[in-house]
Amino acid sequence: DMVMDDYLTKVTDSSYKLNTQGQIQEGVFTRKSNGKNVFTPEGGGQSVFVAERNSMFAMTGDRVKVTFMARRRNHIKEAMVTEVLSHARDTFVGKLSVSKNYAFLLTESSMFVHDIFIPKTKLKGGKTDDKAVVRITEWPSRDAKNPVGEVIDILGASGENNTEMHAILAEFGLPYSYPKNVEDAADKISGEITKEDLAEREDFRDVTTFTIDPKDAKDFDDALSIRKLQSGLWEVGVHIADVSHYVTEGSVIDKEAVKRATSIYLVDRTIPMLPERLCNFICSLRPNEEKLAYSVIFEMNDNAEIKKWHLAHTVIKSNRRFAYEEVQQILEDNGVKDNTGTPAPPAPAGGYVGDYANDLIELDRLAKLLRDARFRNGAVKFDREELHFDIDEKGKPTRVYFKMAKDANKLVEEFMLLANRTVAESIGKVKEGKKAKTLPYRIHDAPDPTKLETLKDFIVKFGYKLKTAGTKGEISRSLNKLMDDCNGHREQNLIETVALRAMMKAKYSTHNIGHYGLAFDYYTHFTSPIRRYPDTMVHRLLTRYAEGGRSANQEKYEELCEHSSKMEQLSANAERASIKYKEVEFMQDKLGEEYDAHISGIAEYGIYCEINEN
Repeated sequence: DMVMDDYLTKVTDSSYKLNTQGQIQEGVFTRKSNGKNVFTPEGGGQSVFVAERNSMFAMTGDRVKVTFMARRRNHIKEAMVTEVLSHARDTFVGKLSVSKNYAFLLTESSMFVHDIFIPKTKLKGGKTDDKAVVRITEWPSRDAKNPVGEVIDILGASGENNTEMHAILAEFGLPYSYPKNVEDAADKISGEITKEDLAEREDFRDVTTFTIDPKDAKDFDDALSIRKLQSGLWEVGVHIADVSHYVTEGSVIDKEAVKRATSIYLVDRTIPMLPERLCNFICSLRPNEEKLAYSVIFEMNDNAEIKKWHLAHTVIKSNRRFAYEEVQQILEDNGVKDNTGTPAPPAPAGGYVGDYANDLIELDRLAKLLRDARFRNGAVKFDREELHFDIDEKGKPTRVYFKMAKDANKLVEEFMLLANRTVAESIGKVKEGKKAKTLPYRIHDAPDPTKLETLKDFIVKFGYKLKTAGTKGEISRSLNKLMDDCNGHREQNLIETVALRAMMKAKYSTHNIGHYGLAFDYYTHFTSPIRRYPDTMVHRLLTRYAEGGRSANQEKYEELCEHSSKMEQLSANAERASIKYKEVEFMQDKLGEEYDAHISGIAEYGIYCEINEN
């Protein structure tokens, strides 16, 4: 009754608090395609239903002011938008429909109740069925229901690959071209390594070093080196492109990189964070070229236990560029068993077969030991398959298939995780009573307890158990046991999907809470500065602290972390949209064919199914 009368506000299913907000509130509006629009108050709290007639044509993400309406017995709470305080965005993508005297932009999502009206003079040469980017110049009011806009860019004819990929980027407010002034600035940067550079860096040019990447990669962020020391220890170097040497803070290139915060990977293209000259040439650790790197150098014994490590600015020269498939082939040709800790059979008299095979097999062995230790420590096992497309020269998908990460991928991943964790610990772990210096961490919270309970109740029906109370380690070990137990069973796909939904999203923050999924108390991103801005921030701060500099301004870096997390999410959404588009394109000529599928979701209006093979 008290909730009905608005004395109390519901916080969760089992908790309430005094309603101190009053009848007029500000917050964010979300438009739903089924007409069930919602208002979410600022500072959290229950979302409230807003009927279309009471929405004042607000759009998703708009900040609005609402008044709560008088509550009728046994009816849900309703609000009415009284003012749109600010619009979340003012540009939209859609298809033009041009008639004799006027034109409209038809948007694909159910964002607008009415199409955007475009005066003939503001068409910029657009024709019917062109995809266009339109800026709203007049928002709808009570009298005029259509927003009015002007065309700011014509992307091309609908259905063309380039047009559609650009439309996806524009839809998410992401850049689809590179500013000329930034490219010009990059062209002026010299890639030459000077005597001064060599004098102040550790020289690794004569140490066996190689890169391992996807076969179509052009930007090589990271390289691995390995050699046996006289002490009997293995020296493994994780060498990362030294982007911060070339991109100075506050420069025009840096400002553009901050804005983008990440490279975007659509099915058929990469939209780089840095200009091409930097990401594919100067910074990229290309084979047989001397390159500047920022390196974490480990000394470890045969059991992969780290005895010593240090961080250094280095100069390296990669001996060979490997694709994952080539490394996998070398491992398999030499009898290395996939995904198990079993060492390779002893090398024949002439050594193992394949380029740098001895080094690769040793790195693989050490990586497996590191991986086993990580899982013993409570890291969560989620080996999800990745969807891949084969694409013809017109961008049309010719094949869709799943790819599982194999040992070659895991070898690289394990050393990157080790480098990221080690540099994070070096800043985050401080002596009692000392204050840690500012660093952007990659944090991952423990799973949502209510979602874990749901998972537990759900899997009982299949005869599985899950521990939902106890330490973080106990819960993650229980999750791992569940993944192992259901592996190979019919319900595996289903259980993995539901388990994944209970997990939180990882994000960037200067406030460290550790990384649940990896079971690391300290973790950051250091290993991909060509394609992620937080890595560049970490490089700069590590350099500053190594030179005895004071702790950086935490507020400034927290803002950058929030922006980077937001851009990462946006680019992931755009990537997913490009995958969906390519899937639809691939299935277009398969109408009437039958496939085996799994049910992946149920809604009131039907069932979602996922075709097993693609």
